[in-house]
Amino acid sequence: MPGMVVFGRRWGIASDDLVFPGSFELFVRVLWWIGTLILYTHHRGHFDCNGKGVLHTYLVGLLVVLALIILSLWSIVYVSAQGTITNPGPRRSIPALVYLRALLYIPELVWACLGAFWVSDDSKGCDLATVGAVVAAVIASWIILLFTGVGVVFVFDPLGNPRTQPAAMEPLGVRDLQSTEGTQFFSTARSLAVKVWESRLRLLCCCLPQDESHRAAFSSIAQLVSRFFSDTDLVPSDIAAGLALLHQEQDKMEQSRDPDDIVTHSPSSPIGEDLEAELEKASHCMQFAAAAYGWPLYIYSNLLTGPCKLSGDCCRSRAAEYDIVGGDHLGCHFSSILQSTGLQYRDFIHVSFHNQIYEIPFFVALDHKREAVLVAVRGTLSLKDVLTDLSAECENLPIEGVTGACYAHKGMCQAAGYIYRKLVNDGILNQAFSVAPEYKLVITGHSLGAGTASLLAILLRPSFPTLQCYSFSPPGGLLSKALADYSKDFVVSVVLGKDLVPR
Repeated sequence: MPGMVVFGRRWGIASDDLVFPGSFELFVRVLWWIGTLILYTHHRGHFDCNGKGVLHTYLVGLLVVLALIILSLWSIVYVSAQGTITNPGPRRSIPALVYLRALLYIPELVWACLGAFWVSDDSKGCDLATVGAVVAAVIASWIILLFTGVGVVFVFDPLGNPRTQPAAMEPLGVRDLQSTEGTQFFSTARSLAVKVWESRLRLLCCCLPQDESHRAAFSSIAQLVSRFFSDTDLVPSDIAAGLALLHQEQDKMEQSRDPDDIVTHSPSSPIGEDLEAELEKASHCMQFAAAAYGWPLYIYSNLLTGPCKLSGDCCRSRAAEYDIVGGDHLGCHFSSILQSTGLQYRDFIHVSFHNQIYEIPFFVALDHKREAVLVAVRGTLSLKDVLTDLSAECENLPIEGVTGACYAHKGMCQAAGYIYRKLVNDGILNQAFSVAPEYKLVITGHSLGAGTASLLAILLRPSFPTLQCYSFSPPGGLLSKALADYSKDFVVSVVLGKDLVPR
């Protein structure tokens, strides 16, 4: 679905994307109009306070403006719901309706100023309920205007000039000159697009410190996203529609598959080990991958009993034999890990809740049941983790003995490198294997943690050739083919149904 063209440029929103935002605003405007009508009817004929003429004019004008806005919004919602993704013809009148709606912002702005003027100067002696209602109307107007401005920022497309085709017959020199000028123009436009995306990211992540590492991440993500949208006439809703269609296609494939066609052996299982045994190991590791999320997932999974179980352990001071780093001042994260895994305090070698871009929490524990030194990496749980997820450019990851292009997801590759340095350079694994030298190394994680765990396993494989990695819902596009083939011998990926992240 191509982007909508209004005000002489293409925008990052399609003509069929206005149904839900329009419906929400329509609902708010109708309630607002009804409330204003009740207020006007209640005071009609007896406006007994200072500035009663201004108040009467304001309420009447507001009723008229709101009525016009409601009619325009209803038209936009109705027309936007017509047609299909591939048939935008029934929505050809949307640009005209958008112009009409934009025009109505002018009287709304004027009436918001009029209402503010009456409240500040002429409301003395008036009923407090009346003053409160006008104040609420003025505030609502400014809030809607503010959100409209923010929305315009997010759907603004720096490369949105309508594409024009060159004339069929042009002199060669003119065409070359225009080509050079066009190249310079698009280069400038792409630079502007990167800056716009950086501004959007800074606005969305305004609560994060704007230091050098964050600015570098914003720049990397902005370049990736701007390149993705630069040569296609796509809007974000197209991607959502594509995922929905892909979901339907996978449903059809699953329904047409022979139910007797069952895999009995995992490619990375030891020879002679069946799929049931592999799934049992994966199920055991999933407890640790889920435990790495700390108390939020534990409470979500145990709504009735979780708070009671954690309340006795949180805020308790204890002389610990384990090493905890950052971010768990009350001890609730670690208490939930103990509850989820069933391990004892002494079984933990290192627990890190430190969280920055490219630096994600993990813990190292002794799993006596499986005789393993287990490294569990947390998945996405913070805005910093989201930025790590979105840093999806390729990063070179050369591995000795692997032929072919070796590339991996940049954000997760950086996170895996961070954990690798902690495990190896800080001697955490040496400490673990000094306690249990006969144990094997197992790495696990979910989502972001799964991708990072897979890359960490690739980095550690030369030093620990018997290690195993269980990654739950690792993101698609994590590894280049050469690295994916290399990892088949020691990484088991578990995907549930048509999970969006891995598919």
